Amino acid sequence: MSSKQPVTAPSVKTPANPYSLATRVGNLLFISGQVALDAEGRLVGKGDIEAQARQVLANIKALVEAAGGNMDDVVKTTTFVTDMRQFPRTTALRREYFREPYPASTAVQVSQLVDPDWLIEIEAIVVLD
Repeated sequence: MSSKQPVTAPSVKTPANPYSLATRVGNLLFISGQVALDAEGRLVGKGDIEAQARQVLANIKALVEAAGGNMDDVVKTTTFVTDMRQFPRTTALRREYFREPYPASTAVQVSQLVDPDWLIEIEAIVVLD
C-alpha cells in the first residue's frame, strides 16, 4: 500500500477533530465529507441548501486542486442531505462544477448532520493523473 498523504487547502477550514480533509494514496484522493464552512469555519448559507451546496462544492474543488487535479478527475460523490425534497435545488450546481461524463453519485437523506444548521454534506473520490 502506498503511503497516505494528507491534503489541505487554505480556503478550507482544517478540522479540529482527528481526521484529514482529504487523504491521497497513490493516484487516489479521498475527500472527507465537506460542509458549508468557509476558511474561518463560519457557516455559509444558513437555511439555504443552494448556498450551502455551492460552498461545499467550492471546498471540494479547492482540495482537488491542492492535490494537483481538477474537477474532471472526480469519479464518485456521495451526498448527504437532511431533506431530500431540497436535493433537486442542488442539481444545477453540479453542472457548474462537473462536466460529462459526470461522476458516479449517491444521494442519501439523513436525520441530521453533525451541526443542525448543516443541510448538505458531500464526500468525493478522485483519480489523479
